[in-house]
Amino acid sequence: MSSEELPPRESMEFDVVIVGAGPSGLAAAIRLKQLNADLTIVVVEKGSEVGAHILSGAVIDPVALDKLVADWREDADCPLKTQVKIDKFYWMTAGSAIPLPGFAMPPLMNNHHCYIGSLGNVCRWLARKAEALGIEIYPGFAAVEVLYDDKGAVRGIATGDMGVAKDGSHKSSYTRGMELLGKYTLFAEGARCSLTKQLIAKFSLDANSEPPKFGIGLKEVWQVDPAKHQKGLIQHSFGWPLNNSTGGGSFLYHYDDNLVAIGFVVHLNYDDPYLSPFDEFQRFKTHPAIRNVFEGGKRLAYGARAITEGGYQSVPRLTFAGGALIGCAAGFVNVPRIKGVHNAIGSGMLAAEHVHAALGAGRANDELVEYENAWRASPVGKDLYPVRNVKPLWSKFGTVIGVALGGIDMWCNTLGFSLFGTQSHAKPDRKTLDPAKAHAPIASPKPDGKLTFDRLSSVFMSNTNHEEDQPVHLKVADMNLQKTSEHDVYAGPSNRYCPAGVYEWVEETSGPRFVINAQNCVHCKTCDVKDPNGNITWVPPEGGGGPNYEAM
Repeated sequence: MSSEELPPRESMEFDVVIVGAGPSGLAAAIRLKQLNADLTIVVVEKGSEVGAHILSGAVIDPVALDKLVADWREDADCPLKTQVKIDKFYWMTAGSAIPLPGFAMPPLMNNHHCYIGSLGNVCRWLARKAEALGIEIYPGFAAVEVLYDDKGAVRGIATGDMGVAKDGSHKSSYTRGMELLGKYTLFAEGARCSLTKQLIAKFSLDANSEPPKFGIGLKEVWQVDPAKHQKGLIQHSFGWPLNNSTGGGSFLYHYDDNLVAIGFVVHLNYDDPYLSPFDEFQRFKTHPAIRNVFEGGKRLAYGARAITEGGYQSVPRLTFAGGALIGCAAGFVNVPRIKGVHNAIGSGMLAAEHVHAALGAGRANDELVEYENAWRASPVGKDLYPVRNVKPLWSKFGTVIGVALGGIDMWCNTLGFSLFGTQSHAKPDRKTLDPAKAHAPIASPKPDGKLTFDRLSSVFMSNTNHEEDQPVHLKVADMNLQKTSEHDVYAGPSNRYCPAGVYEWVEETSGPRFVINAQNCVHCKTCDVKDPNGNITWVPPEGGGGPNYEAM
């Protein structure tokens, strides 16, 4: 059936359409209802349920949540129960963990007022709050198309068709997607999502900003021996097993009933095509100061996702006719603090307030320039500006010198000035890989199945599921380029940067064949960031597909 023969989509009209039921999208919806209970609001979410695709550390600064839900601490259903009590930083070598003195840390790095928990569960709790206010939430429906009016303004989105077979034909279960139309549409898709990429390109939103920068964050949740659990302890580290030219670090968070979240972040501007973030994460757990926490424990969950790391200077223009970007779609993560939830909630609330004002003035489908003009002077902008040089200094000078210079710059910004102005990020992450001939393969330790694991057993822990008979949602623009460049020049880094075993090069008599195991995809978007030619594009699969994180 051709596109001309497709049945028309059904449509529904709302005051505001929100794409993504993460912290920014839900905060925007709730704030809009707080300001005007009569507004009609819909939130569309590609995960099978709210929270299914949410992954974060998470140590949450409650500064924005305090404004959104002032009594959350008294709410027995709120999943944030553990306040930070002990906050430690370490420089890691192969055999030791060297503590960094607390007095050397800039005040903004203090975490003692923060809370540890599952961001997925926080989103589930916020969704219940939203639904109680009359907000419609549609999980299991992926937004796949931006809809425009005859003047080029955004007028809403369309959800994906269901029941399309791998060859593009329609199965007996075929159902046309729906059009969700609004006076304004807020895009809260998270890092490196497809509609946000399209909007940035269409409206040249990045014309005056630095290139976006990303990291990959890998996380496991463990239940540990109660004797080893220190509720309220958080620790961060940098150094081993990464070399000085590769940025990244780790976190360990003790919370709730004998739970420990362990995570590892690798900045995606690394240059070695043989580097495997997943394997370095597994290697990290074998460190003498780390492995003891997990020996005798049980791994409960695994996941991975891309993290926006460009910060202040990489934030694109946020507004365009008919809509705006909020949360991680806009890139509001504070890299040195390893936090973005407070800014996601804050940006959602800020956008909501400007949408409310526009609707109150009888406006619709125009540009919310007031939101664009306001964010830098808001708590979000004030949070990001003092740390704007940490990532570029780290990238430029390496971990040892770069982190030291970043720390000095944060102290200077605390005092109201900077020695470095505003540093540039230079080039996008996909352009930082060296040819394979400049590096040697990295030998990774064999997983023991107790402390360290392989990719496929890890994907199993993520509860990832896709309808197998559907079009592959990882689009390779030029398969010949994938062979002549990604394979022949860079030695197939997709097999290593992917944390889920999606990509592999299979050697056959006719030559290497690129295999895409799309059913393994945990929707981290790393391939969309790191393919050296920008040859792989991630698009949403059939709604509800992907990981089903329970408490990440």
